[in-house]
Amino acid sequence: MTESLFGSNLVAMVTPMEPGGTLSEPGLARLVDHLLATGCDGIVVGGTTGESPTLTDTEAALLVRAVANQAGNRARVIAGVGTYDTATSIRRARDAEAAGADALLLVCPYYSKPTQAGIVAHCLAVADATELPVMLYDVPARTGTTMEAATLVELARHPKIRAVKDAKGDLFEAMSVMTRTPLAYYCGIDELNLPYLAAGATGLVSVVGNAFADRNAELIRAVRGGDLDTARALNAALHPLADAIMRTSQGAIITKAALAELGVIPHATVRLPLLESPPEHLRRLREALAPLVAVA
Repeated sequence: MTESLFGSNLVAMVTPMEPGGTLSEPGLARLVDHLLATGCDGIVVGGTTGESPTLTDTEAALLVRAVANQAGNRARVIAGVGTYDTATSIRRARDAEAAGADALLLVCPYYSKPTQAGIVAHCLAVADATELPVMLYDVPARTGTTMEAATLVELARHPKIRAVKDAKGDLFEAMSVMTRTPLAYYCGIDELNLPYLAAGATGLVSVVGNAFADRNAELIRAVRGGDLDTARALNAALHPLADAIMRTSQGAIITKAALAELGVIPHATVRLPLLESPPEHLRRLREALAPLVAVA
């Protein structure tokens, strides 16, 4: 089953940092323990929320190794390895495999805006570079290029390409690709977790899950059990936090602020060009956190 390769309740983990911008090993250990304790069964390391464009190759591999060691066999570790350069992506994929990753997350190449044929060639080259299963990451709002349905269908023929993190938000297309391929779909837009799960998604790759993976676990169970009333209630309870994290400024920024507010990580430090949350954003975040903390 694809779920055994990646998990179902995945979290797009932030990268804890010290005030000077160096990686925070104590913060990382505490965050991984928090994610495991709250029901996360798949940790995405070095993805967008992990500030991947600012990580060096050495840091990216270190993060994978540290998370894999901390998680043990309690969660799958999925390493974000995609860049706009195929050779670099291959190198990061091999580094991640050597560091103990269980799977790879491969974003559509960004900035250069390749053709669909170029996207296929890029993804196949990276998939061929290791023995790890691959989850494609379709996020045109960030990459400037979409993975078209025909491209996903073609890539699904590769035996190592097994899943899609869909941050495109075209639910009709997602359902179409699900019926035409064996690809497992993971919702990559926290605002749409409920409809994607109801439409047949295998699971979530959640930013909000950094703070409340347990609520996402309950949501997944409710949908799988056919209890849509409970699922809607859970979704409604998470809506203010999803709105604050995903719609205020930038996911990594607000998520680190939320984790610092909850005492999970010691600092909300981000690397330039990101900036820490201003007071007005923190007020909105605290308002969203309050009712969730009260019933925790």
